[in-house]
Amino acid sequence: MSLANPMRAHPFNLPNVLTYGRVVAVPVVVICMFWPEEYWMRWVALGVFAVAGITDYFDGYLARAWSQQSALGRMLDPIADKLLVAACLLMLVADRTISSWSIWAAIVILSREILVSGLREYLAELRVSVPVSAIAKWKTTLQLVAVGFLIAGPAGEAVLPGTTLIGLILLWIAAVLTLWTGWDYFRAGIHHVIDHGA
Repeated sequence: MSLANPMRAHPFNLPNVLTYGRVVAVPVVVICMFWPEEYWMRWVALGVFAVAGITDYFDGYLARAWSQQSALGRMLDPIADKLLVAACLLMLVADRTISSWSIWAAIVILSREILVSGLREYLAELRVSVPVSAIAKWKTTLQLVAVGFLIAGPAGEAVLPGTTLIGLILLWIAAVLTLWTGWDYFRAGIHHVIDHGA
């Protein structure tokens, strides 16, 4: 551990605490969405989700700015993101905010996350790094905004008519970007898998 950065690998440095908070936010958002007819619960869920989404930016930024990167943070950060989005998508399908053909957009997003996570884990064992592309970052941002609109759902309609429709459109755009970035990751990593297997 560097003397200049005594908190670098500490499990309770601020970037890691923000990541832990995002994990804790998952059951809170799910509980709030468990009663979709209670519109005020929708707003609470949206508030918690928004704060969690903001911390997704700040934990990485602060870790780099303060040189407090840790193996724990690198492992937990993408897990926290995927848990939050997956849990919200499942709840939105359950309460039929996402229904009919739009369920396929959710399936595409969840499937890509699982496949890319598996590929990254395998490549990590080979000590191969697959950097996050700029398009992937835009995809993540758009995905979070889409889910935010959908969490507001019927409660948001009273404030902004078409809230759910906007969320669904953004979800489909995110699904398309998900396929695009998923193919990029697959193309970047598959030759390592083939070469190693051979």
